[in-house]
Amino acid sequence: MSIWYALCDWTGAEFLQMTFMKNALLAVLIMVPLFGLLSTMIVTGKMSFFSDALGHSGFTGIAIGVLCGAASPMLFAVGLAVLLALLFSYVRARTNQAADTLIGVFSSTAVALGIFIATLGGGSFTKFNRYLIGDLLSVTPAELGLLALVLLAVIVLWVLASNRLVLTAVHPQLAGSRGISCRRYETLFTVCIAVVVTLAMSWVGLMVINSLLVLPAAAARNVARNLRQYHLISVCGALACSLAGLLTAYQLGCSAGATVALYLALFFAATFCLRKKAA
Repeated sequence: MSIWYALCDWTGAEFLQMTFMKNALLAVLIMVPLFGLLSTMIVTGKMSFFSDALGHSGFTGIAIGVLCGAASPMLFAVGLAVLLALLFSYVRARTNQAADTLIGVFSSTAVALGIFIATLGGGSFTKFNRYLIGDLLSVTPAELGLLALVLLAVIVLWVLASNRLVLTAVHPQLAGSRGISCRRYETLFTVCIAVVVTLAMSWVGLMVINSLLVLPAAAARNVARNLRQYHLISVCGALACSLAGLLTAYQLGCSAGATVALYLALFFAATFCLRKKAA
């Protein structure tokens, strides 16, 4: 971290003279590739609301952790989100129900259980507001290190299995005919989403985190002509909007997560207007 801090000081930028802004900027640089890459798979696989369901399960995990008096309730959140992802993959493989229907079932159950636990015995819900709204400026170096490890794991998975993941999402029957285990790759993908969403929830905010996992790829899909452009535009667009959102939130004193989401919405609107020219 000392090298990163020295680099930020070297730029001479006023907003980078504060430690919490240095941490927040590094968090954006680490998180954005994760959101950009996962976004393309989520949109392609028509699972746009799956991150919401996992976020709700993560919130429930935090409520359980607080109820148990855990020093780090985030571990409970990650564990429960991963468990929900595995359960979702199991149920999806054994039913004819559409994916969005199953997502609705899991999402509504998770959020109801979370609220039930959080308010059990007349407890106050306000202590969980941080996870609903998010606070990117509160990220710590230890959390950055954990997120960097997750980024590395996702990049390794992407390098080794990106073609199989895409084929599984686009055409499961064709993937199966080529000897690809669709269930295995779907499970790996859902677990990745679970970990990323849960770890980023307290910084981005449960109420807007789904936009960061849908809008980058949705915008890229408007103008991309091939798969490589699709991924590149998604990641670069997410990076530009995230940096702009962080700077705007610093200047206006508002929620960084919500500001980033609004910039991503503008990004989608811009690519929507350009879609005919790219065709």
